[in-house]
Amino acid sequence: MHFKTKKMKRRTFTQKAAMGMLALPIMPGLGDSSSIILDHPAVAKVPLGVDVHSVRDMNWKAKQLIEYVIGLEVDSILLNGLDYFESLDEAYLETLKSLLDQHDMSLYFGIGGLSVNSLSFSDKFGTPRELILQGIRMAKIFGAPSVNCKIGSHRDRRTDGGIVARMEEIINELSVMRSQIQDAGVKFAVENHAGDMRSEEVLEIVETVGTDICGVMLDPGNSVWAMEDPMYQIEKLGKHVLCTSVRDYRIWESENGATLSWTAIGEGAMDFVKYTELMSELCPGAPLQIETISNLRLEIPFLKDQFWEGYPDLKAYHLQEFFTMLRDEGSVEIPINTDLKGAAAQEDQKQELIKSIDYLRKNCAAIQ
Repeated sequence: MHFKTKKMKRRTFTQKAAMGMLALPIMPGLGDSSSIILDHPAVAKVPLGVDVHSVRDMNWKAKQLIEYVIGLEVDSILLNGLDYFESLDEAYLETLKSLLDQHDMSLYFGIGGLSVNSLSFSDKFGTPRELILQGIRMAKIFGAPSVNCKIGSHRDRRTDGGIVARMEEIINELSVMRSQIQDAGVKFAVENHAGDMRSEEVLEIVETVGTDICGVMLDPGNSVWAMEDPMYQIEKLGKHVLCTSVRDYRIWESENGATLSWTAIGEGAMDFVKYTELMSELCPGAPLQIETISNLRLEIPFLKDQFWEGYPDLKAYHLQEFFTMLRDEGSVEIPINTDLKGAAAQEDQKQELIKSIDYLRKNCAAIQ
């Protein structure tokens, strides 16, 4: 076991916290304990989870992934795509639900893209409306409060009609299915995926579709890819966040603009003490799902004219925080190892995930 302290079960934690309040002494002159006013309001703890893309090279399916994450003693698991499931039959899904329940673990999942003209759209599991119905059905089986969905990637910003046209597609699909989503009592969480959207664009989808059926799947690592400060992103979208997929980052100036690398949490430029406090305040109950992706470099070539074809309406003042990040002394070039393959890559991914869990538990009081 890599952790110094074992995580207390969520139900046990709640029960003991309640008993602790009941055990408060009655102070002279204050009457019974119900009249005690605490100096500080209770802090909503942030549940900790794992996005299984962190261990992508294991090539495991849902059951193996769940069993692995159970061993990490976290609160939840994110299977952000239908390919993780060996079957979508109810009987199979119920066996997974039973396994999760035995270990008091919540499952979050994604159905993929809902924009048919995205360059990465796949109809492997059906049309966007069939995917939404699939998401509703699975949410009922797993007791999931939300279902992740997305557009695609930064490449969609340069498709016909740009990102606005792709946003209109996902807005239309969710709006057409409004009554079914409402009846199911579930929400669809729109992800900023692979640098496709900035905060104002995600917010436009949520507010247009309606916050009663639509929220946010927040990925701060991808916000940097879209030239945004993750702190600005969560302040802008926090109250709508239903799920997350989180990692640390480094970014630095390079020949064509900037280069981005992601790191294990605690090894990058992000202030996770502040970030987890913001999560506790703005989206209480939403899990911080760790998605470590290291040994990768992504170019943000903003010094090339064609790059701005994907951002026709972006103003200079929208980029102030980004350029501050770029020049920050904490964001400097880091070495990467692109030669990791097979068992070496698998072990590296496991260690990156464990380092992230350890860091959050040791340094962030808001983590549950």
